[in-house]
Amino acid sequence: MNYIIVLIVLIVLELLYFKLADRFNIIDKPNERSSHSTVTLRGGGIVFYFGALIFFILSGFQYPWFFLGLTLMTAVSFLDDVFTLSNKIRLLIHFSSVLLMAFQWDLFSMPWYYLLITFIIVVGVINAYNFMDGINGITACYSLAVGALLTIANGQNHFIEQDLLTYSLMGVLVFAFFNFRAKAKCFAGDVGAVAIAFILLFALGTLIIKTSNAIYILFLAVYGIDAVWTIVRRLVKKENIFEAHRSHLYQFLGNEANVNKLVISFSYGLIQLLIGLLIIQFSDQNATAQIIFAVSLLIVLSVIYLILKTYIIKKYVK
Repeated sequence: MNYIIVLIVLIVLELLYFKLADRFNIIDKPNERSSHSTVTLRGGGIVFYFGALIFFILSGFQYPWFFLGLTLMTAVSFLDDVFTLSNKIRLLIHFSSVLLMAFQWDLFSMPWYYLLITFIIVVGVINAYNFMDGINGITACYSLAVGALLTIANGQNHFIEQDLLTYSLMGVLVFAFFNFRAKAKCFAGDVGAVAIAFILLFALGTLIIKTSNAIYILFLAVYGIDAVWTIVRRLVKKENIFEAHRSHLYQFLGNEANVNKLVISFSYGLIQLLIGLLIIQFSDQNATAQIIFAVSLLIVLSVIYLILKTYIIKKYVK
């Protein structure tokens, strides 16, 4: 199908969802974690799933186990947006979805600890992606950056059908049109953050398996640094890490330092894109060089992050 037609279909589906969300009051009310002050439509990120769905149909149902996992994950996240489900139900569906994705990767033929590592990484990244979805445009900008890096890597390694990435990222562009603005028309919701994280993780995992090169996990380095150090800080302060909060760096920058939130979102995506381009350049180096590069990169990012966050907190947080 022509890309323009797919784009038009995704726009129409998003607009239809807006009418549905408005009709059934699927909205996001500000709370203690929020960086917004007005009621906004929730779940606009469902268009990411629609992009993957179009690929699945047009491709003759490629990657069926992945898509089944994505569907389950999207469905439970959408229901959680609407009704707030119990943690047990969500965890069960997340576990099942990860197993389906692992089956698509053929990990069941490998040692058991591959499944354990996969489950920890996938669930951890999905939750981090969800927690990081706190200001306008950040999910869209970051997802476009990661998607662009995967597209470049795909041109070199041909590890996945490109249209899965293309159609999903077209969904991100549609969402960005309504979300990347001072007063957003909609938020991604759990359904959007979880869906795009699951799609990008499937592509990223496929790349790592195809190349046997784990350095590509650094395509998620910026989110990873913010998520991990935020958890560490909250643990040190003996806070409940599962409770709503506004202690990520991007939240301190936007809420306390009053930096333009769209600039923050764009910066997160741009920094990840630049880091990812470096990673691609180092991907053909020997293992020792890659390890030195990866460790050095994480140390430098962590130092910059901690210095900036400490400065912001000392100057603006009362």
